[in-house]
Amino acid sequence: MSTTITNASVYDPGANITAEATATVTARTFLAISGSRTSGGNIAVAPATAAGRICGVAGNDAASGDLVTLIRGNSRVVKVTAGGSIAANAEVEVGANAKAVTKSSGVAVGYAITGASSGAVAEISLY
Repeated sequence: MSTTITNASVYDPGANITAEATATVTARTFLAISGSRTSGGNIAVAPATAAGRICGVAGNDAASGDLVTLIRGNSRVVKVTAGGSIAANAEVEVGANAKAVTKSSGVAVGYAITGASSGAVAEISLY
């Protein structure tokens, strides 16, 4: 007997996910997967490292062990704190403290849909 799989997806593109912080997380910063699922069954996340990959953006502040909303999705526009001046349409990567900075040599994680100054909220279209 064969089994038909009607829906093999785990998450839908653009859908927020409840994750568990494995380090202190600040809202509006980039997050990365930090390990396997936690004992509660949530995805483990921590602030993304400079120039590295991301899994989304923190929707709220969270202490280690707390739940955090992971805002994610290709082509989704999200608000991220800028770690330097970013011009409109510039590609961005993760900078210090998991903030958005103009791409130099790291992994491109999206592009700015409008300019932002350092410390301001940048609107980023995620890749």
